[in-house]
Amino acid sequence: MTLSTLSRRRFLTYSAILPWALNARAATSIPVGLELYSVREELKRDPQATVTAVAGMGYQGVEFYAPYFDWTESQTKEMRKLLDDLGIRCFSTHNDSSFFNRENLPKARDFNLILGSKYVVMASAQPKPGVDGWKAVAETLNFAADQLESAGLKAGYHNHQLEFTPAANLPMNARPIEIIAKNTKPTIMLQLDVGTCLEAGSDPVAWIRANPGRIRSLHCKDWSPDPAKGYAVLFGEGVADWKNIFAAAEGAGGVEYYLVEQEGSRFSELDTARKCLEEFRARHPN
Repeated sequence: MTLSTLSRRRFLTYSAILPWALNARAATSIPVGLELYSVREELKRDPQATVTAVAGMGYQGVEFYAPYFDWTESQTKEMRKLLDDLGIRCFSTHNDSSFFNRENLPKARDFNLILGSKYVVMASAQPKPGVDGWKAVAETLNFAADQLESAGLKAGYHNHQLEFTPAANLPMNARPIEIIAKNTKPTIMLQLDVGTCLEAGSDPVAWIRANPGRIRSLHCKDWSPDPAKGYAVLFGEGVADWKNIFAAAEGAGGVEYYLVEQEGSRFSELDTARKCLEEFRARHPN
């Protein structure tokens, strides 16, 4: 992945709307960013132009996903400069579980420090079946947390459907996410993916309330039970009870930032990101 130079035309187009974006950022005490997987094809084509466009929409930050790990140190520093110039932040990074092993963790740590990230998040895992497999994931997270915290970073874990699906090979058909929560340090963030929690048949509000102070960020991804729609709905078009999710997150959950995420829709990636943010602002104005 290369960080190509912005064309003058694209830069002027996107930067022209930055004053509006800065005003929007001041309107809320809890910032909202974009998980950049939402604009993955645009990001592949032109990372700098894409991040500039995202800032221009009014997003206050971003979460880079796994491909950032393949950048050079120079590319990572270029991206940090762009973030600083745009006045937005990298809240966290979304990482493959392999980035948390002893060989890769130092690089993940260093790149996150360059980007100005606060959380290094493991994006789900595929452990060996049973309690011991999930406890091993927890042990990896605890090890990583110790290494990262000495550098001023924190570890996190991001769920997909698997973690919220009751498992026959766990005691009393427990959900794997419960094993993760019970066996990890309280400093480890439990980043909640709302859409996948819903698809697995779990209640995001109940989960937030059951884990006070640990749901420090949420992937605000909606979901529809209609097989023809699924994750292709925009924010607010699915079945998520955003009013009560926000209330729980800002009450017991301890949320520090929100992340809009969309896996695809009837619109282009950038239009999807813009429309989702507009609806997010309508439902969460303060």
